Amino acid sequence: MSQKKKGRGLPRASTSGGGGGYDDSGASGPSTSGGGDGPSGSRETSGPSTSSGGGGLGFSQAHVEALAQALAQAGPSQAQKKPAKRTEAQIQQKVNELVQFLLVKDQKKVPIRRADMVKTVLQDYKDMASVIIERAGQTLEEVFGLQLTEIDRKHHAYILINKLERLEGDGMKADEGVAKMGLLMVILSLIFMKGNSARESLVWDVLKKLRVDPEKRHKTFGDVKKLVKDEFVRQKYLEYIRVPHSEPPEYEFLWGPRAAHETSKMQVLRFVAKIQNREPSSWVSQYNEALQDELASASASASASASSGN
Repeated sequence: MSQKKKGRGLPRASTSGGGGGYDDSGASGPSTSGGGDGPSGSRETSGPSTSSGGGGLGFSQAHVEALAQALAQAGPSQAQKKPAKRTEAQIQQKVNELVQFLLVKDQKKVPIRRADMVKTVLQDYKDMASVIIERAGQTLEEVFGLQLTEIDRKHHAYILINKLERLEGDGMKADEGVAKMGLLMVILSLIFMKGNSARESLVWDVLKKLRVDPEKRHKTFGDVKKLVKDEFVRQKYLEYIRVPHSEPPEYEFLWGPRAAHETSKMQVLRFVAKIQNREPSSWVSQYNEALQDELASASASASASASSGN
C-alpha cells in the first residue's frame, strides 16, 4: 500500500523561468511547480509553489546577493557607527549655548537637571556632555562670577552660586529681594540653633512673633506658607520632611543643599549674634559646630585646588 509522502519544511526552488534555483542543500533541483502528484498520486502539500512563473516566492542568485547586501547595510555595524569628529568651533558653540541656557534657567532658582541640558541643548553632543558642562562651568565662573555646582549626584541636578555676593549680615543675595532673604535667614538661623532641624509648628510660632502670621496674607510675602513650604523648598534652600514615626504626622524643616552652598553655619551664627548684640562664641555648642564646619570647608577647598593644579 502506498503511503502519502510527508511534506518537507522548505520546498525546493523552481528553476523554471528564473534559472539558478536552489534547494536546502545548496544544489539545483527539478521544479516542483505545477501542482503535480507525488509518486503515490497524492498532491504535494509541503508549502506554496516557488515557481517564478506562477507568482510564488522564487529566489534567484541575484535575489540572494541583493538580500545579503541589504542585510549587511542594515546590520549592527551601521547602528554602532562612531559619531563624527567635532571641530573646536562646534564644541565651543555648544558651550556658549549651554551657558545661555543655564543663565536663563537660573532665573527661577530651581535646580537644573543634566537630562534637561542634554535634551534641550546638547542633543547629538550627548557623548561629550561632561566635557561641555565642565567648560560651561568655567565660562560661568570666569565671566559671570557664578559657580556651577552639582547638589544632587543621584539625579544630576545643578545650581548656580553667585561667588561675588555671598551672605553677609541680613541678605543672601542683593538681587534676590532683601525681604524674602531676610525671612529665609530667620528660618535658617532657627533651624541651626535648634540642632539643625526645626518643627513646622515652631517655625510658624516664631514667625507670628515677628508679625508674619502664616495664617494671614502678608503685604510683602503674600502667602507665607506657600513661600516657605513651596518656593524655598523648591529652590533647595530648605528641606521639608516628615518626622519619623510621628502620629499624627508632624513635619520639620532642615537646611537644603543650596543654603549649605551659599552660606555657612558661622555666618548664620554671626547673624544671630548681631541681632542679640552678643558674641558668636556665647553659644558654645553652636560655635564649636560652626568652627568645625569652617575648617572642613577650608580643607575641602584646599584639596580641590591641589587636585586641579596637578
